[in-house]
Amino acid sequence: MRTLLICLLAPAAVAFGQSNPFSAFTKGAYGAVSGILLQSAEKVPAEDYSFKPTDAVRSFGQIVGHVADAQYMFCSMALGEKNPAPQIEKTKTTKADLVAALKAAIAYCDKAYDSMTDAEGAKMVKLFGNDTPKLGVLTVNNMHNMEHYGNLVTYMRLKNIVPPTSESGSQVGPKK
Repeated sequence: MRTLLICLLAPAAVAFGQSNPFSAFTKGAYGAVSGILLQSAEKVPAEDYSFKPTDAVRSFGQIVGHVADAQYMFCSMALGEKNPAPQIEKTKTTKADLVAALKAAIAYCDKAYDSMTDAEGAKMVKLFGNDTPKLGVLTVNNMHNMEHYGNLVTYMRLKNIVPPTSESGSQVGPKK
């Protein structure tokens, strides 16, 4: 676990030499985690998108859809925009549709992370009824993404699929 954290945060550590170290660090971490989420979605075969270890949890595909929906929710708050709320988890079921939706959601969030400065990140917005700095909203998005990457890792392991961060020679970093 320590190695995973180091791999995820190392690219973001470069941010501390920049003029907006907090927002740059958060953007670097986002690049890493969004990259491994997308790699996971692309790596799992289409027939495993309906897999769920028990009836009480989401399927692999539903998690991908949930993560995509959450991207819009968190990043629209940080951008000061109305959430487009595409309801991906409820409307998309195929691997092709879910991967495309995740890519679009990541592209939407890229706007929030790319435009964020430390000063802008200090501005307050409402998150779940609480006053939260915009940069805090993006940090919660990163934490949410990592939480669900952990779910996807478990599902992949149950299907004997090696997760992106465990692949031999894996260089976890910002998406390309």
